[in-house]
Amino acid sequence: MSNWDLMMPGMGLTAIGLAGLTLSYAGIAHTFIDGMHALTGLTMFVGLIFLAAGILDGGVSTSNRAKATTLVILSIALGFGMYAMVLNTSNYTITIAGILMAIAFPAIIIAYLSMKHPTIVKPVGAIVSMAAATGIIMWVSFGIFSSPDTYMIPQQVGVEEPSEDLTPSGPIFAIEILEGSATEGNPDYEPDVAIVPQGHIIEWTNADTLPHTVTSSADVGDTFDSGMIGAGEVFTLDTNDLEAGEYEYLCMVHPWMIATIIIEAPAEPTKVSIPAGAAVPADDQLYYDPTVLDITSGTTVLWENVDNTMHTATSGTPNSGADGVFDSDILSAGDTYEFTFADAGTYDYYCILHPWMVGTVNVE
Repeated sequence: MSNWDLMMPGMGLTAIGLAGLTLSYAGIAHTFIDGMHALTGLTMFVGLIFLAAGILDGGVSTSNRAKATTLVILSIALGFGMYAMVLNTSNYTITIAGILMAIAFPAIIIAYLSMKHPTIVKPVGAIVSMAAATGIIMWVSFGIFSSPDTYMIPQQVGVEEPSEDLTPSGPIFAIEILEGSATEGNPDYEPDVAIVPQGHIIEWTNADTLPHTVTSSADVGDTFDSGMIGAGEVFTLDTNDLEAGEYEYLCMVHPWMIATIIIEAPAEPTKVSIPAGAAVPADDQLYYDPTVLDITSGTTVLWENVDNTMHTATSGTPNSGADGVFDSDILSAGDTYEFTFADAGTYDYYCILHPWMVGTVNVE
């Protein structure tokens, strides 16, 4: 015959565990770790339910064994509770602690009265229930209909800021989450070690059929964390937000999937000078030095005006005009202008003030 005293808590804890795993794997929680945090909270509440049921059923034991066990449990709870209160960074810790005390104190009082004075349990329980219901109704009513911030505190009219495009821009460095990477031992991220110049945008594409994450290993996602990346989805990371150095990352769902990105400090820009005398057309005069520049994708080019008059470096040709790819505007003597070439191609440019000045940048 089944032992229901064991089966009931077993079924309850199994259900809570399944709920936590669903939160973790389904992408409802931000990360797998967040799902586990939710699971621990749910388990704590289940433990409180069983604790209350045990007290109400058999009363509080006064044996030495019960006292010793209570002291151990209180020590652990108080120790971890103080740690959580002092070192956490959540804005809701005090609120949660207050809610737990508001639930625990009446429950303890009612449990005590049920043992010592069972005849007054019902009226006390009714009073506590009515008080709680009244408090909730008053709080909701005042919060919705007549909150102090709507009639006692002057309201400031916010000025709507113009929306900005926060999409990171820069050369793309592609990394693929390979198909079948969820199986331990299979290749996972390609490339496994990615050397990325600072300023590039790293783009992870999930080519697998299962969800994965891209989560920094050392701090479990504090540096960067993609959350769940579904099949075919993309996660981007702006390397301008990272210091130069090595970053190991992993998939929180499949922790054997480990790879590394190495962020290299940006190289010095390639320099093009506008030499003295460029404003005067002449057969032997250099207008941009070098006139034809060959670079690789992601290279930054710096134009420096060393002439004593104004110039520009404007993409396009004198015949067709500016094409809008880049434009230095007016460069006075000694001014500089930088532009990073993200895409391969041939870029002609000229000076709009002196259209005989032409140059070319070839990007591979």
